[in-house]
Amino acid sequence: MTPVELGYAAAWRLVRTLPRPAAAALFRAGADRAHRRDGPAVRRLAGNLRRVVGPDLPAAEFDLLLRDAVRSYARYWMEMFRLPSLSRAQRLAAFHLAGEDLLGADVAAGRGAVVALPHAGNWDAAGAWVAAKGWPLTTVAERLRPEGVYERFVAVRQRLGMEIIPAVGGQRPPFDVLVDRLGKGHVVPLLADRDLSARGVEVSFFGGRTRMPPGPALLALRTGAPLYVTTMWFEPDAAHGALEGPLPLPDPASGPLDVRVRLLTQQIADRLAAGIARHPQDWHMMQRLWLSDRPASDAEGSTTTTAPASGPG
Repeated sequence: MTPVELGYAAAWRLVRTLPRPAAAALFRAGADRAHRRDGPAVRRLAGNLRRVVGPDLPAAEFDLLLRDAVRSYARYWMEMFRLPSLSRAQRLAAFHLAGEDLLGADVAAGRGAVVALPHAGNWDAAGAWVAAKGWPLTTVAERLRPEGVYERFVAVRQRLGMEIIPAVGGQRPPFDVLVDRLGKGHVVPLLADRDLSARGVEVSFFGGRTRMPPGPALLALRTGAPLYVTTMWFEPDAAHGALEGPLPLPDPASGPLDVRVRLLTQQIADRLAAGIARHPQDWHMMQRLWLSDRPASDAEGSTTTTAPASGPG
């Protein structure tokens, strides 16, 4: 077992044994230390947040926003490590979704739903909440190194009731699996604010150009499943989300499939941006995002994260 694997294993064992106030204080202290150290990830987060809030926010106010964003990211990890020890009732109380009736109706009708998410708030608490409601959920996870960490996160999510399929290396292409699951009424949440493949759809986002994954739009267009965008944030009591949609699908007369995918992905980008702008402190984007910020080779590698992948390309 590598040192990284040992660290994650220790966190899962130890954090869940602490009283929540003690765990929260510990992670907040770590976040404040990271904020003061101003390492590369924090500087990248600062650059991304400045895109969101614009140049006019005074430096002192912006620094408080950045501190709160690092604290929010630490809270995500603290809650993620504690999730496996929560009862079903506690998982239901740990997340609140505005618009849950829409999602429930889609599952009951057997049509499923595609849900595009930002890297914000606590997407794992959201997935655990869906599973605790008794609604089937399938998503895609990026296969990362070390393999043991990936396997541990997949196992945790599976124990919470989520079906996790690998972005690569599975028995079937993930897109085919997700089409099948939507036909069976599953909820399919996909992180949609960052393309992992360098083959994404170019969109306008906070005044700049970036790429976002085509998966959510392509799934909705291929299957007819309703497509939602969810704003995610934290409140003191719990993680929160607000469902927007279903988004209108472009008419076939608007162009071939690739044109319709671009149109729909831009709709997703616009709604993600609106939600992030309302809760910038809870957006956990610590990677280069805008094309103008990326090296010419676009060769930035993945970091050790186990968020669900952005969806099949």
